[in-house]
Amino acid sequence: MTSEHSDTGHHEGLRLKARLRYLYHGTQPAAVRFRLTVIVVDLAIIGFFLAAPILKEAGWAFYVLDYLIAAVLGLDLAARAYAYSDIKDWLKRPIVWVDLFVLATLLFPTWLANLGFLRMLRLWTLLNSEFFWRTVGRRYDDTRVEEITRALAALVTFVFVVTGFVYAAFRGRAEHINGYLDALYFTVATLTTTGFGDITLPGNWGRVVSIVVMLVGITLFIRLAQTLIRPHKVKFPCDECGLQKHDPDAVHCKACGQILCIPDDGD
Repeated sequence: MTSEHSDTGHHEGLRLKARLRYLYHGTQPAAVRFRLTVIVVDLAIIGFFLAAPILKEAGWAFYVLDYLIAAVLGLDLAARAYAYSDIKDWLKRPIVWVDLFVLATLLFPTWLANLGFLRMLRLWTLLNSEFFWRTVGRRYDDTRVEEITRALAALVTFVFVVTGFVYAAFRGRAEHINGYLDALYFTVATLTTTGFGDITLPGNWGRVVSIVVMLVGITLFIRLAQTLIRPHKVKFPCDECGLQKHDPDAVHCKACGQILCIPDDGD
């Protein structure tokens, strides 16, 4: 009897794993609809993260919602891990560790309250995931649209992560930073090097934060501008030298001269 129960449980586990693999990795309409639903829920959760500094004033209701979101995110991560063919390989992905850290801030909101601003990294992990591009961006995978989206995601995520950090670390300590909007105003003014000077961070650490925001912000702006302006290249590895990207109409590899046969959009 014990053996029969064990075999039944094993078969049930295999069926569940196969079902999850179908939903998370399948190309059929039902699987795509499921992933679209997951992405919509993800975007709603990111909206909660964005509004969290204001929603905290709601008291216990905020923490109830916080734990509900932790349950949803935890189930999603567990399902993805179970559906993945090699759990060890799955855990080697940096995006997974970012998501696990976000989950930790949800499970321990009091202990990790000062790190809550890092939850906005979820926006970056979502827009840089294969899950997203296989579902929403199938037509735009390895195109200029994907490059622009990734560059914009990095910039927007940086803005809100820094805003959350400034709000958590300097609220009440820096003059004029009394709310989330004040922190956002300081971040954007500093990142764009506009530097109105009406809101500044006190002390040497405040200067260091301002310098980092300016340097990283300029870098991200330049990256976004380059993505918008530079000629688009398609991903087509050269068999001879391994060069990954070429001009869409390239006949020869510009690195080694190997003849290429790049399919056009109509192929």
